[in-house]
Amino acid sequence: MSAAPHPRELLLIGGGGEMTLSVDVAVQALEQARARGLRTHVTNRADTLAATPAVTAAADAATAVDFARPGDTADWAAGRAADGERPALVFGVREMAQEAVAATAHALELPGNPPAAVRRIRTKDACRAALAAAGFRQPAVRVCRDASEARAFLAATAGPWVVKPRDGADSAGVRKVTGPDDLPAALAQLPDREAPFLVEEFVDGREFSVEGVFVGGSPRVLAVTAKEKLPPPYFVEIGHVLPADLPEETRRSVEETVTAALTALELRFGLFHVELWLTAEGIVLGEVHVRIGGGWIHRMLPHVRPGLELYGTVYDDALGLPVDLPASLPAPERAAAARYFAPPEGRVTAVTGWDAVRTHPAVLHAELRVGPGDVVPGFRSGGDRVGAVVVGAATPAEARELARELVASVRFTVEPVEPVDAVDMGDDVPEVRVDLEPRPLTSSFRISHMTIETVDHLRLRLLQGGRTVGEGEITADSGYGQDGPAIAAEAEALARTLAAARDEAHHGADPVAPLRAALEKAAADGVGAPARMLVEMAFLDRAARRAGVPVWRLLGLPEPGRVRLLHTVPIGEDIPLDGRPLKIKLGGADDEQILRSLLGVPAPLILDANRGWDRQDWERLRPLLAELAPAVLEDPVRDPALLPAIRAALPGTAVVLDEGIATAGDAAFAVGTAGGLNVKLMRFGGILPALDALSDATEKGAARMLGCFLEPPRAIAYAAQLAGLCDWSDLDGHFWVSDDRPVPSYGLDSDAPGIPRIAYTPEPTRGEAAAI
Repeated sequence: MSAAPHPRELLLIGGGGEMTLSVDVAVQALEQARARGLRTHVTNRADTLAATPAVTAAADAATAVDFARPGDTADWAAGRAADGERPALVFGVREMAQEAVAATAHALELPGNPPAAVRRIRTKDACRAALAAAGFRQPAVRVCRDASEARAFLAATAGPWVVKPRDGADSAGVRKVTGPDDLPAALAQLPDREAPFLVEEFVDGREFSVEGVFVGGSPRVLAVTAKEKLPPPYFVEIGHVLPADLPEETRRSVEETVTAALTALELRFGLFHVELWLTAEGIVLGEVHVRIGGGWIHRMLPHVRPGLELYGTVYDDALGLPVDLPASLPAPERAAAARYFAPPEGRVTAVTGWDAVRTHPAVLHAELRVGPGDVVPGFRSGGDRVGAVVVGAATPAEARELARELVASVRFTVEPVEPVDAVDMGDDVPEVRVDLEPRPLTSSFRISHMTIETVDHLRLRLLQGGRTVGEGEITADSGYGQDGPAIAAEAEALARTLAAARDEAHHGADPVAPLRAALEKAAADGVGAPARMLVEMAFLDRAARRAGVPVWRLLGLPEPGRVRLLHTVPIGEDIPLDGRPLKIKLGGADDEQILRSLLGVPAPLILDANRGWDRQDWERLRPLLAELAPAVLEDPVRDPALLPAIRAALPGTAVVLDEGIATAGDAAFAVGTAGGLNVKLMRFGGILPALDALSDATEKGAARMLGCFLEPPRAIAYAAQLAGLCDWSDLDGHFWVSDDRPVPSYGLDSDAPGIPRIAYTPEPTRGEAAAI
């Protein structure tokens, strides 16, 4: 009997980036593949896989492969194909992954763009040269290696000019220059100061972009988008309107110019996003991309062209299915607009008007990633955006005005943030030592989208005179793609910076405020949450030891008391009946069977689907869930638009969000949409940012769960100091990492200076502070 054929597979190279928009694009691309019966496999860098659980949850499989090495990605995919795992289609939604997409498609002889053509458009000066050679208007440009070459170009051309990276995205490092005196500041903003960079003539004109898809190798324009940017010297886009309100003749000229340019550049596959200016001399083409535009254009296009599936159209075309998309489309009959928030720099102390905006009936999407306590940076690139509103309307003018009104109605109160030059953690500079050891789990741990078998154990110690004066300890979960060596290197560098710093005069005797400020700065500088948690543990441990108090008392927290645990049951394991609240992992093919087995179980139920359900799953399982009436439903669905219906159908159930909840803005979103959140220190970066999120949730009456990954006992005890602030404690991750025997509850040695230890003593008869 022959084996059943494997389902056709989409290989999504580069997955999604950590920004909400990038995650949304990747999830949509995966969902439209699944709707066509395609199995999906995501590749990405290990750290980004860990930081984008919504993407991995939406895929059937995920593998850590670095798309920055196109040849390595192609070789990996070719190896899989040789073993019988050959994808039917290779695709990517991220700018930086397009060379790997092209190289892999070429190696597997699948539909795709020529690798040389993709390299050409991603190297901005090469693309300009190719377009100029083909007869298209282009600004003068020069590749420069230092300031002297840039000054020479300025002297030989008419200004103003633009300095930008040779290869980049999100307008990072792009700055306007009006003369030689502006050069030093512009060069200082480049992401890589050692790499060659571009200086080109500034184009004076209205800026637009053209969005479209290739069908049968030919470009089809879907819409022209009008752009609005913040004033120079930076070039951050602040708003988009689609379709652009252009005369018909101008629109057709723009579309014809863009399609001719794409053909001249030998591009033929996927989506495209081409930037241009309308000037007094005519159309001047800008950058060319073989992916959909940013700025939530992927949400706006399906609104103005109902029924359009951007990624599904690409898949259908590549798989030889019919695509009903004429070569020339009429202008859309309705409009959409997106606008970004641009609050002033500083620490946010209050936000008003947000609830009215996110519930407005014309809003297609709204997000706000900052709340009280968060620091708003200066706007120098797309990565500095803190939120957006996307609306639909009848006309471009109406959409533009409504988006502006809604964004303006949200008011931010901010206070200045004083620079953190040093951290006073004592009179002596401690030695920093970081150790890493791979450790197998005591048993495998399976959830909806992965099985974890091993972790990297990381220990950071602060030493003085050979004696440990502060210690942090975490594990990096290999199954989540967390890169242990990278976290260790990041944490060591940050700890050495803090250990060597001083600021006694400004901060006085408060050991927590300077550490908090330094860690907030580290977060703004891009230091990952696991590394910040490891460093925070060691320095708070040191500060508490010096003060002779436990960390919880140093921070003014309620005494943790006894921590009562949930009994976590991974997918595939038998359901225990020991009276403890049961946390059941779902999100697999056997969910209905598992739920039926729980009917009549005499214990509170916490059901965790890890975003494993879509609308069809929810509708199928809803009667069972209503009958079970679980105490908590955690991360039930991938689409947050389903959450209001879920909360209405299960009025006695607390719904909490977990995946992707990592900042104050995320926490506010969870509280607003689901009414609850699960806080994990490894995501937030430690106790200090997690405490802020829990305090805000408490004020709003939200359900609060304290969670963990697979972590060592010291990290679990560290998190357990927040148990007194939460409704539920899911802090049993150390039972898979250590030899500690699972128990229903434990206490903390809470009077010892520093980080308390877990104390497996009998339950006290009085004075306990239960966590559930």
